[in-house]
Amino acid sequence: MFQKARIKLTAWYLLIIMLVSIVFSLVIYSGINRELGRFERLQELRLRREQELMMPVPFPNEFHDANSQAVAAARMRLTLTLIFINVGILGIAGLAGYFLAGRTLKPIKEMVDDQNRFITDASHELRTPLTSLKTSIEVNLRNKKTTLNQTKKLLASNLEDVEYLKILSDGLINLTQYQNPSGNVIIERISVREIVENAINKVKTIALENKIKINPKIANLEIEGNKKSLVELLVILLDNAVKYSKQNSKVKIIANKIDKKVVLTVSDEGIGIGEKDLPHIFDRFYRAEESRSRKNVSGYGLGLSIAKKIVEIHKGLISVKSEKNKGTTFTVTL
Repeated sequence: MFQKARIKLTAWYLLIIMLVSIVFSLVIYSGINRELGRFERLQELRLRREQELMMPVPFPNEFHDANSQAVAAARMRLTLTLIFINVGILGIAGLAGYFLAGRTLKPIKEMVDDQNRFITDASHELRTPLTSLKTSIEVNLRNKKTTLNQTKKLLASNLEDVEYLKILSDGLINLTQYQNPSGNVIIERISVREIVENAINKVKTIALENKIKINPKIANLEIEGNKKSLVELLVILLDNAVKYSKQNSKVKIIANKIDKKVVLTVSDEGIGIGEKDLPHIFDRFYRAEESRSRKNVSGYGLGLSIAKKIVEIHKGLISVKSEKNKGTTFTVTL
């Protein structure tokens, strides 16, 4: 589809450029042709005057023919030169137009490809819980001897699937909002310590359940940003740190000022991230093999994608360093 669009756009570029080139060529030809005609008339006038003054002109007819032939040859050279130039412009414009058409369509192609991947990934992730719901309900409907206790178990199982669907839909909505903020992000002066405290309060329960201690070390700093999204960013990083940490370990969150920038780091002593997974952890729906193998870890791989979008909205940078079975450190520079 985009190849056809690229060719069509190139054709439009060529049409416009060649129309301009041909118009300029006609103007140039017309101007030079007028000068050649003027030169030819002046030569004829000079010849007549010399004849009127009875000045001897050797072979006047041959002289006139030579002038006419020289002017005709000049016109022919001019025509050929302009044709050659236009053919050259056609070739160069074709290559340049094809290149520019590709550059013009590239952002649109990337956006469409991203949307298609989003739809495909979301459909794939939605299919699993929906299939589970459908299968369990159909099986129990066919069973005419279903007891009340079995029905309760079915409802409890279905409720879990519904909860997973809610988590997925909330994540998709958040990701879409941060992908297309539409200027609705309110930027204000906020305390970094306040952001960190709010984020810690939101993950405190899961940290206690996993017997993990969160150690904050926050300098008294202020930053310009959106409070709600920055709290969500830290919640995502802290939640990941807690989920992938060993029991009775620590999670550290540090905020410092370096070269007029606020640098936030979230470090854990967990299972770490494999080297092959590191380049993909910010991809939508991506989950490392270690996270898939842990039964107590839920999620759809949207958190870090959302975190990256939040950082990008704030024109910051996010990076990660990790070592297997030693821990992971996420660094956010704002």
